[in-house]
Amino acid sequence: MPDSFKHKIAPYQLAADEEYMNEAQEAHFRHLLETWRQVLIDEVARTVHHMQDDATHFPDPNDRASQEEEFALELRARDRERKLVKKIDESLKQIDDEEYGYCQSCGVEIGLRRLEARPTATKCIDCKTLDEIREKQMG
Repeated sequence: MPDSFKHKIAPYQLAADEEYMNEAQEAHFRHLLETWRQVLIDEVARTVHHMQDDATHFPDPNDRASQEEEFALELRARDRERKLVKKIDESLKQIDDEEYGYCQSCGVEIGLRRLEARPTATKCIDCKTLDEIREKQMG
C-alpha cells in the first residue's frame, strides 16, 4: 500500500474489551479498501491519458525506444495494480460474507495491526511464514 495513501486514513483505535471484527472494524476496513481501490483505479485512468497524450512518433530510434520502455514500465505497474484491485474486491467480499480478518488456512484472527499494514492479507503471520519457508525449500 502506498505510503501517501496510508496517511489519509487513520488506523483503527481499538477500545477496551472490543470484540474482534465487529461492525465498526468492518466499516473501517471497508472504507480503507474502497478508498485504496479508488486510488488505484484513478491511477490507471491517469496512465491511460498520459500514454495517449504523450504518445509521440519520434524519428530518432533512441527516443522512440526510451518512450516504449517508459510505457512498458507503466503498463507493468498498472498490471500489478489491476491484480491488487482484484485482491481488494476479494477482501470486500470477505467483509460482506463476515469472513474478513480470519486466516484462510487455520481460521485464527489475522489481527488488526497486520490488516492495517496489509488490508488484503488472507493468512495469519504464522501461516504466511510457513508458506514462505515452503516456497524457499521448493524454489
